[in-house]
Amino acid sequence: MSFFDSDIVQQEAKELFQDFQALMQLGSDYGKFDRAGKTLFIDKMEELMERQKIFMKRMELSDDFMAQMSVKQLQSQLGNFGISPTQMFDQMNTTLERMKAEIDP
Repeated sequence: MSFFDSDIVQQEAKELFQDFQALMQLGSDYGKFDRAGKTLFIDKMEELMERQKIFMKRMELSDDFMAQMSVKQLQSQLGNFGISPTQMFDQMNTTLERMKAEIDP
């Protein structure tokens, strides 16, 4: 069975995409959130990032051709911006840490 033929993989990919879209839409109002709202948003972003890391690691560890191609495609796309997937996650984490510091002076 192909990596992406798995019902579990398909469901997780769908949920990651939907959750990401919802958080990005919600994030457009981040400046209007109170302290508790900002904290909750950051927590949800951290949870999403962790799920994305796990999903990506599963693709990296898979010997499925399509999973490997997906990893290489992501690496190539990020490479166009001069970063690796690890650097992308590090930058996202740095941003979230900065956001935390702003609400907890």
